[in-house]
Amino acid sequence: MDVLVIGGCGFIGSHVVDTLHARGHSLRVLDRNPERFRRPVPGVAYTKHDLTKAPLPSKVLSDVEVVVHLASTTVPATSNLDPGADIAENLIPTVHLLEAMRQQGTRRLVFLSSGGAVYGVPQSDPISEDHPLNPVSSYGVVKMAIEKYVLMEHRLHGLSYVTLRASNPYGPRQGHTGVQGVISTYLWRHLRNEPIEIWGDGSVVRDFLHVRDLAELCARSVVSLENGVFNAGSGEGVSIAQIIEIIGRVVEKKIAPTYRPGRDFDVPRVVLDVARAETAFRWQRSIHLLQGIEETWGWVRQQVRLSEPDLKLID
Repeated sequence: MDVLVIGGCGFIGSHVVDTLHARGHSLRVLDRNPERFRRPVPGVAYTKHDLTKAPLPSKVLSDVEVVVHLASTTVPATSNLDPGADIAENLIPTVHLLEAMRQQGTRRLVFLSSGGAVYGVPQSDPISEDHPLNPVSSYGVVKMAIEKYVLMEHRLHGLSYVTLRASNPYGPRQGHTGVQGVISTYLWRHLRNEPIEIWGDGSVVRDFLHVRDLAELCARSVVSLENGVFNAGSGEGVSIAQIIEIIGRVVEKKIAPTYRPGRDFDVPRVVLDVARAETAFRWQRSIHLLQGIEETWGWVRQQVRLSEPDLKLID
């Protein structure tokens, strides 16, 4: 298939590109920045473009059969700082994207939503796709609104779509800004001998999914005839305190984190029911947490050797 991956140079997007490319799809990538950790993939057509500044160029959609939309300019921790910008940079460009797809005749969309932010405080455990949507961050509100516009496009104009409500992805190529991704942030900070911070007492529970497992689900969604909303997670809950303990085992050193006050947008527990995705796409999580953190640790150490050769590695 001819597939356009929006946000294909990002952490998740780069792995989606790898998975689709390995299966022989003709790929185009649209992103406002190049990949941070590697060169462009041979055979993939890259277009540098910022959807927050200008509409999607019509030529980018020419002959495209499926769009995979992964781009977002915010995360839950930043979105409430400027909800207006969140709307302007994420919701409105996606509405324009749906219009452009309709005009160009591109009739399949895979949209990456959020498996935590759209649900808000859980009323059930694990959380199924039928759980009420009560987001407590602008990020979740905007993701929910995009989901509704996608559904409207499906009902009014026949768009074929899959919305994936992803849990907490982690793995190689995740950045280390500390804004999102506790596993990669903690590993980078440990290697640089920087303090590791926990918001709250460490009891917050999340569902962590290796990025390649998420990419695999995205790839299966591209070629599937399924329509609808699907959770994408491991189906298991792990506390932040447990993450610290596992990281300590992987790096072979006891981690002594710094505790900071809890944040009001951090719901106490989010674990996803992934039975619907497992059945519809014959998909399952294949990389378990210890294995995934070990791999990510190895990748982080390799990056530091390449980019910061004067930094003394912790062994």
